[in-house]
Amino acid sequence: MAHPMIAPSILSADFARLADEAAAVAGSDWLHVDVMDAHFVPNLTLGLPVVESLLKATDIPLDCHLMIENPGRWAPPYAEAGAHNVTFHAEATDDPVAVARDIRAAGAKAGLSVKPGTPIEPYLEILKEFDTLLVMSVEPGFGGQSFMPDVLGKARAVRKLVDSGELTLIVEIDGGINADTVEAAAEAGVDCFVAGSAVYGAADPGEAVRKLRAQAASASPHLTLAV
Repeated sequence: MAHPMIAPSILSADFARLADEAAAVAGSDWLHVDVMDAHFVPNLTLGLPVVESLLKATDIPLDCHLMIENPGRWAPPYAEAGAHNVTFHAEATDDPVAVARDIRAAGAKAGLSVKPGTPIEPYLEILKEFDTLLVMSVEPGFGGQSFMPDVLGKARAVRKLVDSGELTLIVEIDGGINADTVEAAAEAGVDCFVAGSAVYGAADPGEAVRKLRAQAASASPHLTLAV
């Protein structure tokens, strides 16, 4: 059995101390980096130069979540820079398979993300082209929103396909994940849990990661804590 993956989101970290904030969550599975362009979403965060700097400052694999227009142009450079996983939005392109193949060819895992209101059914046939599916449990663009439990049906649907052997990918969730919501997400079949304020708002971010991982393992039918 796999273990729960925790991906602290630096959207909730101190941007003036990103190297230190990455060090504070040593032992995390991934470090989640939200890239926003002020077009696909109304907010503006950071881009490739900051990701390149982070790659030099931490050994935690970077999980880059691109909330941007035109991912076909902008996603592959994140893979080329050394990001471990590069996720883009289904709603941002007419050819998600081509973008995924370009990301993989550039050396990273490819992820597909869907907004809360986007049904997963139209994308089930192409998920074999992806390494991760990121289910958004808040509207993309801002941190600190409340968890939307209705999206867990998407995680359950994809989990069934993974468990049956039809797909091989990581089911990831992003938005409002904390001590009150992580168990419901784990029960629904999620593998990787993005947590922002629940980690970086804690007195000890590293301990917050460990507690979330333990909670997820206790509720999940397919995950366990690593021995």
